[in-house]
Amino acid sequence: MNHFDVVVIGAGPAGTAAALRAAELGASVAVLEADRTGGTCVNTGCVPTRVLAKTARLVREVQTAQSYGILDRGPTLDWPATVTRVRETVDRVRSIKAEAERFAAAGIELILEGRARFVDANTLVLETGRRVTGDSIIVCVGGHSRRLQIPGAALSIVPEHVLDLAELPARVAIIGAGNTGAQLTTVFNAFGSRVTLLDVAPRILMASDERISEHVSRAFVEQGVAVHTGIETVSSLTQAEDGIVIEWREGEHPLSETVDVVVMATGWPADVDDLGLANAGVEVVRSAIPVDQYFRSAVPHIFAVGDANGRDMLVQAAHFEGEAAAENAVLDANRRTPHHLLPAGGFTDPDYAGVGLTEAQARERDPECLVATIPFTAVDRAVIDDRERGFLTLITDHRRELILGAHAVGENAVEVVQSVTTAMAAGIDVSTLAGVKFAYPTYSAVIGMAARALLTEPAK
Repeated sequence: MNHFDVVVIGAGPAGTAAALRAAELGASVAVLEADRTGGTCVNTGCVPTRVLAKTARLVREVQTAQSYGILDRGPTLDWPATVTRVRETVDRVRSIKAEAERFAAAGIELILEGRARFVDANTLVLETGRRVTGDSIIVCVGGHSRRLQIPGAALSIVPEHVLDLAELPARVAIIGAGNTGAQLTTVFNAFGSRVTLLDVAPRILMASDERISEHVSRAFVEQGVAVHTGIETVSSLTQAEDGIVIEWREGEHPLSETVDVVVMATGWPADVDDLGLANAGVEVVRSAIPVDQYFRSAVPHIFAVGDANGRDMLVQAAHFEGEAAAENAVLDANRRTPHHLLPAGGFTDPDYAGVGLTEAQARERDPECLVATIPFTAVDRAVIDDRERGFLTLITDHRRELILGAHAVGENAVEVVQSVTTAMAAGIDVSTLAGVKFAYPTYSAVIGMAARALLTEPAK
């Protein structure tokens, strides 16, 4: 059978959710996957990066063990063994997810015959020559890294190729200080590499609350990272006898540095370039497929979710978008899945996370909003663990009814913000949150402290 009610392109988190939901609703479904199930995040993104971050955390723990009376000469990193661990973990995560088995159990046909390409608005051709047609098509192709178009760009690597390095570099330049660049900065720095971090943006982690960005940047500098933000441009990469020369400009000043490896973490466009979308009448704008609030493209039976639509581009968003698109495709429904409560963060040193409005955004909406910040020095667990660096900022409207945002930096920041997200999703007001009994000693106790501080904050 080559005709299906729903054809899903891509077997990452968005595609898997879309396919399973469509099948659950009674549709005949095919999933077209060019490579491996699991998607970018499992295979080359979040999962391997998190394993590297865990390794970096272990290195830091060993380095501070003496302060607890544990005598050790210090950690020695076996880079090939680390790479092996990362790849084994990726395989294990993919095995546990068992997408192929889940598809089979749901009656979904998984087709692994290379890249799919639109022939027309209902027909796709695979690399094997096989043609598949669908009444509705959901594009869940994920994204990919890209290099800057500068002289010598081929001398650089992109983040997913870090594991291909034969040895750990002594000197690394990372171009791009977003989530991926910041996490790789922590990893290489912990592993002993000298790191230079470059970005044209005025600060690192531009999507985060400004105080989070400033705090992480200051920590990087204290750890020996050379942070260069607000640069005019990266001019070129040139091969030299002793490494790669990277040249950039800061204002009128040309600067350069010789490193062993240059990593470009400079964007994440949707992987749509060779899908033949023009043949289906679907346009691509800024490397993504524009969609309406129901994830429909300009061609109503073609949907785009996850990285393909270029919106939030996070796993935690992709799953819900996939399910919504499936319901809209099968039921001709109009389901939305707004992401105003989308927690996100990174496993740097220190960790950081945020959800909801930043302080600047909140003050634009409600100039009289109330903000409380609790430093981790006030959290007994942070003192016990010798992780006192950081804080939680909690933001509420001036009536103290709605929690508008939460932003944390420090140990377990992502988990702390996730707990606040749960409270926000439940519509809990500040007074109720302040009355929650948090276990002691825990990092999450900082949430109750911040809520109680908001109650004592004078109204404006």
